[in-house]
This record gives sequence, structure tokens and C-alpha cells, in this order.
Amino acid sequence: MKTPPSPSGARTAGSSVRIGALVPLSRPGWAEAGQHLLAGLELAVREVNDAGGIVGRPLELMVRDTAAADPQRATAAVDELARLGVAALAGEYHSVVARAVAARADALGLPFLCSSAVLDALTEQPTEWVARLAPAQSHGWRIYADFLLGAGHSRIAVAAEPSVYWASGARILRDYLAPHGGTVIELDMRGLTPTAVCDALADNHATALLLLVGHPEPAVSIVKSVRRDRRLDEVMIGAPAGQPEFAEWAALLGEDSVAIPFLRYLPERLSPLGARVETALRERLAEAPSFVAFEGYDTVAVLADVLRSHGADRARIAESWPHVAVEGTRGEIRFSRRPGIDVWQWAWAPVQVVDRDPAEPDRLRILHTG
Repeated sequence: MKTPPSPSGARTAGSSVRIGALVPLSRPGWAEAGQHLLAGLELAVREVNDAGGIVGRPLELMVRDTAAADPQRATAAVDELARLGVAALAGEYHSVVARAVAARADALGLPFLCSSAVLDALTEQPTEWVARLAPAQSHGWRIYADFLLGAGHSRIAVAAEPSVYWASGARILRDYLAPHGGTVIELDMRGLTPTAVCDALADNHATALLLLVGHPEPAVSIVKSVRRDRRLDEVMIGAPAGQPEFAEWAALLGEDSVAIPFLRYLPERLSPLGARVETALRERLAEAPSFVAFEGYDTVAVLADVLRSHGADRARIAESWPHVAVEGTRGEIRFSRRPGIDVWQWAWAPVQVVDRDPAEPDRLRILHTG
């Protein structure tokens, strides 16, 4: 029989302080991103415990696989973790899942520090329980739109699957590009094959195609088709959501994986802390860490600081968001209220547009910063 939570809403197992970690670790979720996120979370927890834990008590990470865009599964995981007495929730990568987590956390009075999901409308109404590290989609994707304009692209096609996240991205691009003379042509991937996408690009004289679709499919098949269509030799392929960041992208596409710009949330030069963490993450992952791994590390760094200062009481943790000032791997982290965003937001993590260098596919080159 499980022990019910204490009146404060948080308890510990033995002497540990528990954090619930929500991470996509299996298909159809973006499992590679989830592995990087978890690596960052786990590294930071290990370092916290090596340094004495939370006022002498070990920090414990309780991991749950959210798999993908399954709000019911995410809600069930939140309910389970709340019953197990976690002091707070951390993580999540997929925006649709993060929305469900945020809604349930708000209803239960359970603090949630969202690591990676960027959808502006993370909650339907203002909440004191949720904070976020990742830049809001409207911020990052406007920087991407600036990059497109600077590169001379005014007729931009988007191959989009139906989802709140992709629809939001397409709207941000359209609203930002229109006053600058840009046109966004939406291609509904529910009814188009990769070959049909190529025909539509040629017919509409688009100079850029943005992949607002899942990974690996249909993104990989679309890239292969476009790269093999001689009519489209001058068309730039872009992936603002970051699919090319991960090693699987290069493994599946080979030489076709390069020169596809995407958003990455890292500074041009890491601080000493960031450089040290990068080395440790590289060893843990046996590959270069993505920005998602840094988001995981920073999440625990913030929560550990809050737990040391305010204890494991859930209400006190939520009250602490506007007072956070923590050195993260990518800059000082503070939370504030931003127009149109109903959670406590770090404004902002650094934003880059990068791609894989055609001359050296394992190297990422910075094309634009915001």
C-alpha cells in the first residue's frame, strides 16, 4: 500500500528529495532527444549529490517515459508521480505532451519546470505552478524568419503535418514574413507524397522548404526526394524544430543531411561551467551533446537551488520562480512574465540558426544568432 502524500504535498522516500522526470524515451516519441534530455538531468543530479545533496539529503530522479504526443499517458504519469510524493516535475520535450503535463500540474498544485517544449500556449490560463527554460516558439521562430529573409528567401513552402505545434509554427512564420513581403505556402502532408511535395515546390517557385513534420518520417523521405529532383537544386531545405541536431539524422541521410538550417539554443561560446558540462555530457552520451542535454542539466541546477533555499514544500517552490537567479550552462537563469505566455519564462536562452557543414558533416556551423 502506498503512503499518501504529506499535507505539504511532498514527501521523501527515506531521506531523499524526489523530482519526477518526464522524458520521451521510446517511439513514437523523439527518443534520441529524450536520451539527451535525460543525460543532462542525470548528470546534474549526480553532481548535486556528489556536492552533498539537498542540505544533506540525496536528490532522487524518478523517470517516466512519455513516449510521444499522448496526453492521457502524460497525465497518468503526473498523477502517479504526485502520489509518490515528488517535490516537483521536470523535463519533457514534445509540446503537446508538455501542455498536458502543465495542465495537470496546475490542477494538482505541483511545480513543473519545463525543460524543452517551446509552444507559447503551454497553459490555457495563467498559472503560478509552471516555469520554462526553453525559449517560446514565437521568439525562436521569429529569429529563424529573420534568417530566411537575410538569406533572400521570400517564397517559402512549409510541409506540415496536423498538430498544434506545427500549426503554431506556420502561423508565426506567416505573420512575421508577410509585412516583409514574404509568402508562406502550406503543403498539407496528410495528402501529399514526397514526390508530390517536389512538384508543388516547382509549381509554386518556392526558394525554401521548411519541414514541419515528424522525424524520422516523413522528414527523411522528403529530404531525399527534394535533393534528387534537379528542378529543385536551388531550393533550401530548413528544419526549424531541430531534427538535424541529432546523430540519427546524419546516419539516415548521409551527405543529404548537410546544409539544412535549424534552431539551436546555445551561446556562440560556452562559459567555463558550460564547457565543463559539455565534456561530461560528451562522455556520458559517447557523442556531442545537443542543446537539449544542456536544457536537462540547467533544469536540475535550478530545482536544486530552489530546493536548497525553500525546501521540498510544493507551494514554496512555486512561489520561488520569480526569485530564481541561477548560473546555468548557457547564462544566468531568471524567470519573468512575458506578454502572451502564461507561465514563468526564462527570457531568453541564447538562440542560433545552425546547420551541418557540407565540408565536414559532423561539424555544426553558426549561420545566424538572435
